[in-house]
Amino acid sequence: MTKYTVAVAGATGYAGGEALRILAMHPNFEVTCVAGHSSVGDRLGAHMPHIPQYADLIVEDTSADVLNGHDVIILALPHGASGALAARLDPNAVVVDLGADHRLESKQAWDDYYGGDFYEAWTYGMPELIVGRGQLGSYTRQRESLPGATRIAGPGCNVTAVTLAMQPALAEGMVKPKTLTADLAVGYSGAGKNLKRTNLLAAEAFGSATPYGVGGTHRHIPEILQNLAHAGGFADTDALRLAFTPMLVPMARGILAVVSGEMTDHAAALSDDEIHRIWADAYARQEFISVLPSGTLPATANVVGSNAAHVQVVADRRAGRLIAFAAIDNLNRGTAGQAVQSLNIALGLPEDAGLTKIGVAP
Repeated sequence: MTKYTVAVAGATGYAGGEALRILAMHPNFEVTCVAGHSSVGDRLGAHMPHIPQYADLIVEDTSADVLNGHDVIILALPHGASGALAARLDPNAVVVDLGADHRLESKQAWDDYYGGDFYEAWTYGMPELIVGRGQLGSYTRQRESLPGATRIAGPGCNVTAVTLAMQPALAEGMVKPKTLTADLAVGYSGAGKNLKRTNLLAAEAFGSATPYGVGGTHRHIPEILQNLAHAGGFADTDALRLAFTPMLVPMARGILAVVSGEMTDHAAALSDDEIHRIWADAYARQEFISVLPSGTLPATANVVGSNAAHVQVVADRRAGRLIAFAAIDNLNRGTAGQAVQSLNIALGLPEDAGLTKIGVAP
């Protein structure tokens, strides 16, 4: 069995820790290096006691010298930190960036939402993303771009949920593209492992839902539009408009996305069963995406700990809107699980190696 050595930068953060948890169960990957910043010199076990396999690894400095020499390098770093470092990494290594530095295709979008140096877009790591149509009406997927890729950009967690919920609607002309709204309930780990007051104090976090990134300011908006433009076959994102409002809710993990758009005449003429069938067909051969039976709505508890996404769609006939739902684990499907799925494809391994679609509910 082929074994690949792996270095993980940002190993003591939430995303890096989830990557390590998944890699510990993967038959083809062996983590031999963990890197960090404030945790340099510590045993990994002091930060990640739930991963005993790697407890005795010592956290090293995050530098190209430390990371190079491994077959696979995973960067779980804040935006702006990966781009300059990536330029110094071994060109023969497979590098996956879990941050934002290599997701966006448009420099203008980067300047508008992030600022700072713009780095080229890497191969996008969402295998199920619809990017066109093949023969006989079948979809072309981003999966086809991943075999042999050596630089992979991991999608944003909120982006993943919204894209998986709504992309069939754009691909099939079911909604008017300038009428999109997305409201998300997001677990606190989605805000990162930081020292914000409202994240630290249980009295302020528990029992309270808090909106953030409102008024069109959230940095995941341009990436969502980029994906939905691909799914809908639009030349650019100018064809779409999205009102995006995430809310932190008192749970550790999970995202529930509720995404809607005004129905086109084509969609309005379809029965509820026909609309549901479009989503079911769109994900029929996508192992980690489950379109739930009609009448069953997604719940985050059912996907926590897994690379699964649970999806549903309903028509609100009175409002004239199509409403799509997706539930994911933001750290697994939304970040590290999706990255490992893309790595598997890039390296010619079974796509599901080391991954599960079984949640840990309740």
